Amino acid sequence: MTRDNGSPVGDNENSQTAGPQGPVVLQDSHLIEKLQRFDRERIPERVVHARGTGAFGEFVPTADISNLTVAKVFTPGTKTPVFVRFSTVMGYRGSPEQARDPRGFATKFYTAQGNWDIVGINKPIFFIRDAIKFPDFVHANKPGAVTGVQDANLAYDFFAHTPESTNMLTHMYANEGMPDSYRHMDGWGVHAFKMINAKGEVHYVKFHWRSDQGLKNLRPQEIPASIGNDWNMMTNDLYGAIRKGDNPKWDLYIQVLSPSDLDKFDYDALDDTKEWLNVPEMKVGTMTLNRVPDNYFESTEESAFAPSRLVPGIEASEDRMLQGRLFAYADTQMYRLGANYNSLPINRPLITVQNNNQDGPMNSGHRTGEVNYEPSGINEISQDPKYKYTQTPLAGTTQQIAIHKQQDFKQAGMYYRALPASEKADLVTALSGDLRHVTNDKNRYTMLSYFNKADSDLGARLERALGADPARVQSLSAKLSDN
Repeated sequence: MTRDNGSPVGDNENSQTAGPQGPVVLQDSHLIEKLQRFDRERIPERVVHARGTGAFGEFVPTADISNLTVAKVFTPGTKTPVFVRFSTVMGYRGSPEQARDPRGFATKFYTAQGNWDIVGINKPIFFIRDAIKFPDFVHANKPGAVTGVQDANLAYDFFAHTPESTNMLTHMYANEGMPDSYRHMDGWGVHAFKMINAKGEVHYVKFHWRSDQGLKNLRPQEIPASIGNDWNMMTNDLYGAIRKGDNPKWDLYIQVLSPSDLDKFDYDALDDTKEWLNVPEMKVGTMTLNRVPDNYFESTEESAFAPSRLVPGIEASEDRMLQGRLFAYADTQMYRLGANYNSLPINRPLITVQNNNQDGPMNSGHRTGEVNYEPSGINEISQDPKYKYTQTPLAGTTQQIAIHKQQDFKQAGMYYRALPASEKADLVTALSGDLRHVTNDKNRYTMLSYFNKADSDLGARLERALGADPARVQSLSAKLSDN
């Protein structure tokens, strides 16, 4: 055993004292260091996705998509190391993994062109379409500012004034919103991204991880017993499978649209509350998770994901929610871990990082030389114009206006109608169970009108479950637009 400076420890169980009855002396540097380090073991908890589980693996491309992108991660014959962090969204560290909550599905690719992060969830859509609403969405769903307890009245006060959330709520209260393990769920990048090929041609894409293990879910009546039996069930299942060699796999699929395709739908194709319906998927690779981290903190807790971590051939789209995440995710990691968080082993690219960023707490970048600026005639850092961002046509003026084609309810109804009868019943059971806790009458009827607008059968079942007035629901629903 050693101290942090490497010197050996002679006794780790007895402090140095001034004689047999005297006080402990300040010069016991091992005691002082041990207590100091213990006092500083915690870093700020993630505001969202605090409860997480990570695993290492590799990604192997299975299709040549050089016609779409120059990203080397898709070069046939390559193998790219990955780290994946699964999580719940609203729960604190140590909270039950079976809470009804979206599941984070964040993948870090350590590619030959730097790190690329797909920071997604287990659903193809999200609750809101503009990042300016994200702090409010989280505040309404986190424990209350007065009681410190989550409150359905606060959550549904927000949702009642955010009709665009109806589609995601319908998905979340369906059985697929409660996977029985991380192995048995899909993942999506949610947003549209751009792929750029060697000719500079742009295509819009969405990413979808399909579980090779299949999808398995918990029904509403199974959740309490599951939590009671093991509220770390999803972590234990994942690690148990990997440790016995049953390595989970996901196939990566993409949907592709040309820029001219974006306006052909009756919804906004860059609205993250919408799926790209009737757009075919193509398989482009397979990811296998095969190693449990040796140290939870240094991997899962210190891992930092951000959708702005892109590589040549993959760029951000104009999706409004994504645009805000490009800033916010990297910024929150810098707050949690410090300015040099990308130098931590779990976040460090496999290639050499070479730029003029310097200093700051815990810097271990080993930058050398006097020239820490550019341009310079003394020591020029080479740049290649082929890696410039693609040019995007712009029109109009700056504005603060909602998107034109909002269509808040149609896809929610389509999703509900596609469910088997038993899962429709489970969705009503789960959703009515939470709506029953909403004591604000106006908000409860507003939510019922949203679900009724999505599908009249869903609305009628919820009305019966809650003993609501159908005429009042119908009146409110008739005033809603689905354009």
